[in-house]
Amino acid sequence: MDSPKDRYAQQYVQFEDERTRPVKDLLAAVPRTQIKTAIDIGCGPGNSTEVLRDHSPAAAIRGIDNSASMIEAARQRLPSVRFDAVDIVEWNESSTYDLILGNAVLQWLPDHDSLFPKLVQRLSSGGHLAVQMPDNLEEPAHQLLRKIAADGPWAERLKGIARTERFEARRYFGLLSPICSRVDVWRTTYHHPLKGGPDAVVEWFKGSALRPFLAALGETERDAFLARYRHAIADGYPGEGDGTILLPFPRLFIVATRR
Repeated sequence: MDSPKDRYAQQYVQFEDERTRPVKDLLAAVPRTQIKTAIDIGCGPGNSTEVLRDHSPAAAIRGIDNSASMIEAARQRLPSVRFDAVDIVEWNESSTYDLILGNAVLQWLPDHDSLFPKLVQRLSSGGHLAVQMPDNLEEPAHQLLRKIAADGPWAERLKGIARTERFEARRYFGLLSPICSRVDVWRTTYHHPLKGGPDAVVEWFKGSALRPFLAALGETERDAFLARYRHAIADGYPGEGDGTILLPFPRLFIVATRR
């Protein structure tokens, strides 16, 4: 039987087209300079790394992630690329890169005021940092998730798990401008049509926002938590005539070039 960690990689790729579109938009905005070395930090199952390879086909590309199941999936997908199980927080090496990609991963990490400058320091001169982060904490899916986590019998164990920080464009522009020659920041809201009603929305978030909550619960409580969340999603996201739910999903994008 698959462990919960093994299932995360399978869960994530259920909506691969929708999850991959933002990284395509992100890399399309990277200035067209020579990229000899590139790394995908938090590479997941390799879908973003594949886009990176297509963007910079001449580059030596590497991927890192702290999930063994994600790394295994990425190695199967792109056997010619080097993938390593590494926690980004502990990632410390002397190598520099012409392009560092962080697609839907840095939102999980603390202390961005020190993290982002450290990432820029790992760029070669003229190298690019390309980051995309979900910025949807005020959407109903997250508000409902926080409410259910705080109200149920699991409240004490789930205390502190919910992310509460929004990612303001001005903050990152101000943080990166002194050390970068160019900083491009924008926010896009995607509207993903999910067939299958509330169940599809729940399945979507099982691959992302729900993960730390479900990991902290036993199997019986996970089932109860998901049932309550599904009921709340059904009220919070009215479907179209055929049952399709249009899921709004805001994301913040940053492309910064080191001086």
